Amino acid sequence: MFTKPPASRSRATGRITLADVASTAGVSPITVSRALRGERAVAPELVARVQAAVAKLGYVPNPAARALASGMGSHVAVLIPMLSNALFVDLLEAVQRTLRQAGYQTLIGVTHYDPAEEETLLREQLLHRPAGLLVTGFERNDATRSLISQSGVPCVHLMEASGTQGVYSVGFSQVDAGDELTRHLLARGHQRIAFAAAQLDPRTLQRLEGWRRALTRAGRYEPTLEWLNPAPSSISLGARMFEQIMGQQPAVDAIFFCNDDLAQGALLAALRMGIAVPQRVAVAGFNDLTGSDQMLPPLTTVRTPRAAIGQAAASMLLALMRGEAVPSPSIDLGYELLVRGST
Repeated sequence: MFTKPPASRSRATGRITLADVASTAGVSPITVSRALRGERAVAPELVARVQAAVAKLGYVPNPAARALASGMGSHVAVLIPMLSNALFVDLLEAVQRTLRQAGYQTLIGVTHYDPAEEETLLREQLLHRPAGLLVTGFERNDATRSLISQSGVPCVHLMEASGTQGVYSVGFSQVDAGDELTRHLLARGHQRIAFAAAQLDPRTLQRLEGWRRALTRAGRYEPTLEWLNPAPSSISLGARMFEQIMGQQPAVDAIFFCNDDLAQGALLAALRMGIAVPQRVAVAGFNDLTGSDQMLPPLTTVRTPRAAIGQAAASMLLALMRGEAVPSPSIDLGYELLVRGST
């Protein structure tokens, strides 16, 4: 005897559909859709019925079909500069955790600090109709800015805070953080404070601006104290930069490294070279990466709220995607100066 398959089930694949779940749960398809997206307007009792039906039927949502029907997908596109830096790993974990709880997946693109690569990645991701965008900072080419503004996709900027109207962002002032760390070194009596940086991305250059501002205000700024290397930041590069600075600028009595991995390398080099830290030269870093508190001596640094930025940015984006009001379009989560033994 031939049995006609339910009209709601895919004839080609036999796939369980959203309508099957709705029928089993005794609710409407739109209620199933909203429950699976984690919308708070759905009563907990209905959510429980939908989840039970999903488990019973083994339903797997079809992201492509949802995107085609709604004009947007069930994922969020996230553009970050690099995955080898723990800073962005911490941020991504918080983003993914927050979005998954609301029923969204993350589609990650790594730009390698290349504006052209960022533009290409964004074009590719927009083809998949993301429900939202998370992008790092504000420095990008005009074509990418235009893509973001014309896409109609809600977008939140990470790691920097902006007061520009219509721009959503979560971060902190890199300039102020660089200024405060430099003022700390000045307050400790250091006279010639070098700034050593790698990668030279926009946020590194903002810390450089803060260092310049503090030293200029104190009447101690000298261009020769800037050590800028476009190579990727690493412990080994930090060691080499420390050796160069101490060899070529023996009067330097403090070094502000733009990232903790550089500063960690500098402390290891100082041990090998028999240079006392902080008695002969103070060493400071930025970002409070893993291991900085275990160095000899422990590293003075700036703790940046990477996980909190990821969570807050994802929450802001969820509100925008749901059409909810956002109390503040720009959230400055601040930073914390951690004074340890290296200064």
